[in-house]
Amino acid sequence: MSENRPFLMRATMVLLAVVATVFLGVPAAHAASDTDITWAVTPADESGPDKRGIIQQELDPGASRQDFLAVRNLSRSEVTFALTAADGFYTPTGRFNMLPSDQESVDAGLWIDIADTVTVAPNAIVVVPFTTTVPDDAIPGDHAAGIAASVLSTGTDASGAEVGVESRVGFRVMTRVTGDIVPSFAVTGIDASYDMSWNPFRPGAAHTTFTVENTGNASLLVTGTAGAIGTGSAAFPEDGAPRQELLPGESRSFTVTTPDVWPTIFVPGSIDVVPTATDLGGDAVEVAPRSTDASLWAFPVSQALVLLGVLLIVAAMFWRRRRFEAALDRARAEGRAAAGAPAESAGSAVSSENAPARGAGADRAESPWTSPTGRP
Repeated sequence: MSENRPFLMRATMVLLAVVATVFLGVPAAHAASDTDITWAVTPADESGPDKRGIIQQELDPGASRQDFLAVRNLSRSEVTFALTAADGFYTPTGRFNMLPSDQESVDAGLWIDIADTVTVAPNAIVVVPFTTTVPDDAIPGDHAAGIAASVLSTGTDASGAEVGVESRVGFRVMTRVTGDIVPSFAVTGIDASYDMSWNPFRPGAAHTTFTVENTGNASLLVTGTAGAIGTGSAAFPEDGAPRQELLPGESRSFTVTTPDVWPTIFVPGSIDVVPTATDLGGDAVEVAPRSTDASLWAFPVSQALVLLGVLLIVAAMFWRRRRFEAALDRARAEGRAAAGAPAESAGSAVSSENAPARGAGADRAESPWTSPTGRP
């Protein structure tokens, strides 16, 4: 259900505790099954509920203003509700709430003067006035409070002990104290990391965690992007997530994941915060955007392992080729040696057998004129 519409909440769903708080900021209805009490609380004028979901007002330091709320009892019996005002704040999820009754207010919750209780007949509405008085020394800017109507019931915890449960419904009261309105912010606590994919043919993801702090005196609606430069970025808050509004002095942490980032050892990244602020009339108040470095280291481990494997395979193939060539050279040498030894022996034998013939022939050639009688 929209944050700007009434909502129902049953007391049996509230955590058993001494004090139980509920989210504020819209007209709301509440049901407690133990007593079957259901009620709604909305801003109002003197005649009854109006169309406002929250009360926004601009006051000078020291000034006062009267306004009204309407408590509607949807039950079948008369109920006395406790009325309280307390400092307001935004939860980490972006929801508005007010301090529980066991915590003391220090700011706008103390500025509201309202009756302690109101008794409402069955199916009736009672309009209750309240007054906001801004201290003379109030700091200019936005101050948040909540007003709630509550009932106190009893329940038992897991051990069977009886505990009190306070169930309350209320709405926001936003007071802007006049003066110099200076919206500003800071980005701190930046932590960028890389989630590597072990598939070397797929990119990994970059995770960027950071905190945005409202350092000015005006409420900020925080939006922006974070990611790797040249690769892509992701928006925060994500689509469908609650609005991320920061009151002065509040901070909110974000984690943004950017997919499809290749590990190029050093990945340049940035956080681009583009907050917006408005005056009570809804007109924009200029807030300069800011880009903050969020570079990260991303070592290509899986790609390096693949490259190392390829190099080892190439080296192994080269080594085997060298061994094969060396073995082939040795085989050729041995073959030549084995084939050359018999040939030399045969050549020697032929020379020995022919030597006498050559010798005899030579003798005969040297005495061609020998006479038959053997005399010269």
